[in-house]
Amino acid sequence: MTDTIPLLRGIAERADRYDGFIIDVWGVLHDGGRAYPGAIDCLKQMKAAGKGIALLSNAPRPAAGIVLVLQDLGFPPELYDVLMTSGQEVWQNLKRRTDPWYAALGPRCYLLGLFKDTPMLEGVDVVQVERVEDADFILNTGADFGETVADYAELLAKAAALNLPMICANPDLVVIHHGIREICAGALALEYETLGGTVRYHGKPFPSVYHECFRLLGLSDTSRIAAFGDALATDMAGAKAVGIDSYFVTGGIHAAEIGPLEDERALRVIAELCGNAGVKPQGALPGLIW
Repeated sequence: MTDTIPLLRGIAERADRYDGFIIDVWGVLHDGGRAYPGAIDCLKQMKAAGKGIALLSNAPRPAAGIVLVLQDLGFPPELYDVLMTSGQEVWQNLKRRTDPWYAALGPRCYLLGLFKDTPMLEGVDVVQVERVEDADFILNTGADFGETVADYAELLAKAAALNLPMICANPDLVVIHHGIREICAGALALEYETLGGTVRYHGKPFPSVYHECFRLLGLSDTSRIAAFGDALATDMAGAKAVGIDSYFVTGGIHAAEIGPLEDERALRVIAELCGNAGVKPQGALPGLIW
């Protein structure tokens, strides 16, 4: 029998338990084109209550570019304390090359991604090449909207045959963009692994990016930190991996499966989804609502 996940009307019900929050961005604050109802006000209420706020995104770009995107969507920097991205962690590793895996990479990089992701290569000692055959490694930042894994089958097969290591700058498999399910870099990386390729992942659910958020927030008592996210495989699994509480936002990528929370079947579906993912959030709510 699956465990029931409590439904909350808003975060205020549990806010006194925590000093800081780690909040997903796409799927919790916005859908890629607009802010979700209540999200801006919720951040304001969190700040007014003196909570530390870290926005943690699996965006495959340095954090500076995401600041501008958020501002355009109505989330100015004063609404949060920290912005960390999976792309920022990748960029830092490419810059420092202190990690043995990164130190072993050659300088020639094939960017499996879009032009908007080229800031990932700025200020680091790499040379972007146009052909995968000329590369020492692949930086995977994801596909364009409307594309599928099948569109990259030939490229991935060629790279796997060359034994090229891949950096995945966004472990997410899918995202909801204006109501449409689109693949992310994680889906391409997963396919690459099935072909025998080696992948180094950054971002949620991997612990290192959470530890960076703890450091930047100046919080060491993990029992006083909670995460909010809409993805069970990354947001909820990541919180579990570092031992912090988590709250499942049902209005993101799992919204179609769950349906309206007023429906009596919603609780059962939430419990089944969480059980299948091996996670047990401390609660579920429709959105980031205070």
